[in-house]
Amino acid sequence: MPDLIAYCGLNCSGCSIYLAALETDKTKKQQMRTDIAKQCSELYHLQLKPEDVTDCDGCITNNRLFSGCMNCKIRACAKEKGVESCAWCPEYPCRNLMEMFNHDPDARTRLEAIRKGN
Repeated sequence: MPDLIAYCGLNCSGCSIYLAALETDKTKKQQMRTDIAKQCSELYHLQLKPEDVTDCDGCITNNRLFSGCMNCKIRACAKEKGVESCAWCPEYPCRNLMEMFNHDPDARTRLEAIRKGN
């Protein structure tokens, strides 16, 4: 399966929320959602219960979205501008992306590769 890259360069294919959406074993899926809720609380100070962790098909889709993806200002901006990736935005890299790159420098590497056509 090819990587699913978000507008901002995050690799959705490795996201635990995306992987939980793909899980068919209900017990495993529930445990994954419990773990995700705990991680979101510890890392991002979001008070989530396992049932708050909804399925997500990646932010570039118009299907199922995790609430954090649904409310993402980078995603909203990319959709408003009609770009398929922030790599193609004429304002690249914007302040929102620069802040995000502080948390995930690999996202910048992915977007730079897209800009170079790799």
